[in-house]
Amino acid sequence: MKRFLNPAQMKCLAVFSVFAVIGFGPISPGCLIGMFVVIIRPLWFRTLIQNLYTGLALPQTVISTDPAKQTKQTRIRCFLCLLGLFILDIAPVPVTPVVAFGIILSRPLWFYRVATGVYG
Repeated sequence: MKRFLNPAQMKCLAVFSVFAVIGFGPISPGCLIGMFVVIIRPLWFRTLIQNLYTGLALPQTVISTDPAKQTKQTRIRCFLCLLGLFILDIAPVPVTPVVAFGIILSRPLWFYRVATGVYG
């Protein structure tokens, strides 16, 4: 019998469910953690992404001629997107958890590419 969700997906859904409940205030914990990840690049997030995408055929990472520049550009874009979501989350309905639910459930390849691009 094939499982619908892997353990990493279940844990992420549980965490973002809590964020959806507590995110009705002016502060979005999901965006703040995302900004932290983009700036600090902790090892636990890289491991989480690998576990989240367990069982999927993943593309080979393309190495550019200047990986440091590509990583910096990816980090800047991710930070600006998260900042935009942070501002949007000030509205009465939390947006970030809904976006996160979609990413966690569908595990799109573009998100994998972006997450690996943050780490270079």
